Amino acid sequence: MSIAADLKKAWRNTAAALLPQDCFLCAAASGDNLLCPACSAGLPYLSAERCPLCALPTPGAAVCGACLKQAPHFDATQAVFRYEFPLDRLIQSLKYAHRLASANFLGRALAQLAAPLRPDLVLPVPLAPARLAERGFNQALELARPLARALGVPLELSRIHRRRDTAPQASLPWKERKRNIRRAFECEIDLTGKTVLVVDDVMTTGATLDELARTLKAHGATRVENSVLARALKD
Repeated sequence: MSIAADLKKAWRNTAAALLPQDCFLCAAASGDNLLCPACSAGLPYLSAERCPLCALPTPGAAVCGACLKQAPHFDATQAVFRYEFPLDRLIQSLKYAHRLASANFLGRALAQLAAPLRPDLVLPVPLAPARLAERGFNQALELARPLARALGVPLELSRIHRRRDTAPQASLPWKERKRNIRRAFECEIDLTGKTVLVVDDVMTTGATLDELARTLKAHGATRVENSVLARALKD
């Protein structure tokens, strides 16, 4: 271990001793961790038996009926958790309360899941300009940073973006979401032969990720995989 790493570890240990924190979920002592061991172990982890394309639970990890009927433009989806209590509180604390400690904890969980992947670049789902200005940061980017670092691949932050604002997907009926997001993204780079890993916090219907994958493949991407923190099982 390097001297810098030794110093960093010593500082973390000292900070934990001097500034112990309470678990975000139950307020029990959690040292220098966001969650205590019990709350961390009790998070709603997604079963390994899930559709390899959209990550919905399926017997034997078979491709689900919806993906068989109409395959998405993306090639695979990995998800860590089910989007339900108390995981939803952690994501909301990041998205709406700017709690970056949640981003560190959740980003590490995402990076562990994505460790076997070998993409050419990591792309956080771009936020619409008005939403980015309102929120002040892109939660997908905060999750993507530790993942890109763990994989040792570059983050794409400027040449793939939303070309227009759209109505919030959560406010729309399922059938209107694909129409709402159509042609919302713009790509300014040649992705020929590239594998792109797209990062987002929650996958609900998959309409946004599908449209983004369509755009990336139109610009040459060979493979598009999603790495999402949580999969919503009910719309």
